[in-house]
Amino acid sequence: MLNLLKKSPLSARIGLCIVLLNFLVALLAPLIAPYGETSVVGNVWESFSSQFYLGTDHLGRDLFTRMVYGARNTIALAFLITTISFLLGTTLGFVAATKGGWMDQILSRIIDILMAFPTLIFALMILSVLGSSIPVLILTIALLDSTRVFRLSRAVAMDIEVMEFVEAARLRGEGLWWIMRYEILPNAMPPLVAEFGLRFCFVFLFIASLSFLGLGLQPPLADWGGMVRENSGAITFGIYIPLFPAAAIAVLTVGVNLIVDWFLHLSSGLHE
Repeated sequence: MLNLLKKSPLSARIGLCIVLLNFLVALLAPLIAPYGETSVVGNVWESFSSQFYLGTDHLGRDLFTRMVYGARNTIALAFLITTISFLLGTTLGFVAATKGGWMDQILSRIIDILMAFPTLIFALMILSVLGSSIPVLILTIALLDSTRVFRLSRAVAMDIEVMEFVEAARLRGEGLWWIMRYEILPNAMPPLVAEFGLRFCFVFLFIASLSFLGLGLQPPLADWGGMVRENSGAITFGIYIPLFPAAAIAVLTVGVNLIVDWFLHLSSGLHE
């Protein structure tokens, strides 16, 4: 692993540093943050100082503290949703490819129906009706995101399940789940891992977008997208506080994509 990191390009190292820093901040949020997540500790939109490293927000809460807790809330939620969507999408995609026939047709048509609706509009419709509670938010985004994972995992599995080693496993009498777990999954890992990174970025940005629209994580929970919306009025007065959470969203997204690009280069078998 160390040798692999030593041979990695500068862009991949930068991406790893960005991602590790964000995850450490998310894990150690209560230890890093100087104030409580919802504590009002100053006046509205105070400037930088030794007391408030990034100033205060529209209610007088410490912006640095909100950024730290926002990292924990947003990243944890995005990672959980991405994991659920991959478990669901990959399992159904492998089943569709391995079973084929009517099972493949039914699952594929259901996915086609879900993908026929624009993702954001479909999510807004569901969240407007059912509310923006965290369980509803998780299930809604995970379900919508799993359709993309299904398409990829099904395509990859269909290429693998016609291989000779899979046919040999069938002739030995191995069952569906054994073939999916021990024959298809190990050979499908490179594209799935790369897709996991891309899906994480999509979910992360999607949560931020919903929060900006007021349908994501609800106040008083800290969320980077919601922080941009809450402090957007500061721009009118020449105060650039909303740029901090916006920049954090952009930097983390770029960092994950740099790692994904490096991993795709490794899994492709190409060399400089």
